[in-house]
Amino acid sequence: MEITEEYLERYSRHILLKEVGGPGQKRLNRAKVLIIGAGGLGSPNILYLAAAGVGTIGIVDDDVVELSNLQRQISHNSEEIGNPKVESAKKCALRINPDIQINVHNERLDSLNSGQLISKYDIVADGSDNFDTRLVVNDSCYAYEKPLVSAAINRFDGQISTFKAFQRKEGSSLHPCYRCFVPHSPPQENTISCAETGVLGALCGVVGSIQATEVIKEIVGFGKSLSGSLFIVDGLCNEFRKISLPPDPNCPLCGLNPTITKINHRK
Repeated sequence: MEITEEYLERYSRHILLKEVGGPGQKRLNRAKVLIIGAGGLGSPNILYLAAAGVGTIGIVDDDVVELSNLQRQISHNSEEIGNPKVESAKKCALRINPDIQINVHNERLDSLNSGQLISKYDIVADGSDNFDTRLVVNDSCYAYEKPLVSAAINRFDGQISTFKAFQRKEGSSLHPCYRCFVPHSPPQENTISCAETGVLGALCGVVGSIQATEVIKEIVGFGKSLSGSLFIVDGLCNEFRKISLPPDPNCPLCGLNPTITKINHRK
């Protein structure tokens, strides 16, 4: 990306931060981020990462915009009802920053296409709404050695963490993978969605913005990573907590005796 007067003005508030500066902004411009889901969490991620100047943003979603989405999914509007979410979110992001590239993947991420998609990007932000997708994303990120910033939300609660178990050194207490936290998908009868229980729309913006912040930190390399911790947001009581999330030695993917092998998730 050419350094012009417009460039310096657009990103001036980043460049002024000594933790980011000109070199950090260039890292953002060169970065490729894949966002899973263009919904309540994906929307603020897409918009803030576009505004931050992330050079290439990929958006994966196979859904269309519905009226009930608009209470929280801020990358869409009433005129986009019935249109693919990936196209709606792309339009919104390019209105903020026309100098970046948006790749749309109008498909559902699964075990068949996850490797092909994830391998093309530097880092993944997962805002999907089900455990099956989260586990597939985790497994492919581990296989292709891509940092994963994962978030989830329901009702008044949210959680965010970063997973990069591929960086774990022997004896380190850091860097779990998502399966250290959730080894397998819970039974269907034990899972609930926001369509069943509801969700506070504005809280999606809070959690999604924190997730976008963690993506930016991982790209630029400043601050403390959330890897090894789970950040919990309680919107009902206005409480924020961070708890330890160490690697599980019995993890089926990254543990001492894995039953899920890395090679199974390569193309």
